[in-house]
Amino acid sequence: MFAQSYGAGHADPVAVEAVGLEKRYRRGFALEGCSFRIPAGRICGLVGPNGAGKSTLLSLATGVLAPTGGSLRVLGVDPRTLAAREQVAYLAQDKPLYPRLTVAETLRLGRELNPGSWHQETAERVVREGNVSFEARIGTLSGGQRTRVALALCFGKRPRLLLLDEPMADLDPLVRHDVTGVLMAEAAEHGTTIVMSSHALTELEGVCDYLLVLAEGRVRLAGEVEDLTDVHSVLIGALPGPGPGLPPSLTAHTVVEARVTGRQVTALVRREGEVRGEWSVGAPSMEELLLAYLRSPDAPPLLTPSAQVPGDLITAHGTDRRYAA
Repeated sequence: MFAQSYGAGHADPVAVEAVGLEKRYRRGFALEGCSFRIPAGRICGLVGPNGAGKSTLLSLATGVLAPTGGSLRVLGVDPRTLAAREQVAYLAQDKPLYPRLTVAETLRLGRELNPGSWHQETAERVVREGNVSFEARIGTLSGGQRTRVALALCFGKRPRLLLLDEPMADLDPLVRHDVTGVLMAEAAEHGTTIVMSSHALTELEGVCDYLLVLAEGRVRLAGEVEDLTDVHSVLIGALPGPGPGLPPSLTAHTVVEARVTGRQVTALVRREGEVRGEWSVGAPSMEELLLAYLRSPDAPPLLTPSAQVPGDLITAHGTDRRYAA
């Protein structure tokens, strides 16, 4: 049903592709059996609880780490190659900048480190639009101003893929709104693919058009935001009787999460056909959808066709296909 609803094929160029991806540390797997695709040109929200593997995935995509098993490719090449590093920019959560340098000196450093791709006008525009002085030292800037300078370095490189690890975690709501505008404008102008890790689910809504949800090192949900929300519904109804158990009509659908309050049941379901019975049917918000999957580790994972890796690639890596579709 799902494949028929969305069609088939992978026409979009692929920015990130993982096939049977694994990363293991002494304490265990940070990522295990991950297979997914992120098409180019999307703004992808990377979501998951602490320890889900988000930072590990970003470190693998930058080439800082090497996978234990499987493969990861960015823009069609190995992340550890020069060809990948020339096209990828990464902003860590702590935004590591040299506090003694001025803003102008910081941009000059970016230009000298990226001689083949640097675009000074873009970097200066990102700084100027935030009313940040080019003569100010980095150590004197506010958190929002430092974030803007860090983004200027990223966009000055003109990357095809921008990886952001909690870029707005330390910013107040007004600055978050401002920084979000920078991301969306630059992505729209240059077609940059952005993968943004975040714990603040509300800040992703209206910004991201793609999702990748991790939990316990595995993919739980991946694909277009609109497509993922369209196949889910929030059902509200009354329990059938005094005994335990959910209404039988729910069994016709995949129940992701169900909560009972008194005699009322609220369920987020993946629809499998028409909703029958006396239910109030509503569309979930992105936040409701994400929270339901994160709170329900036993719910089957879901990837839209654009996020799926062809079966022959998965089989070649010996991956358990339960985690790929």
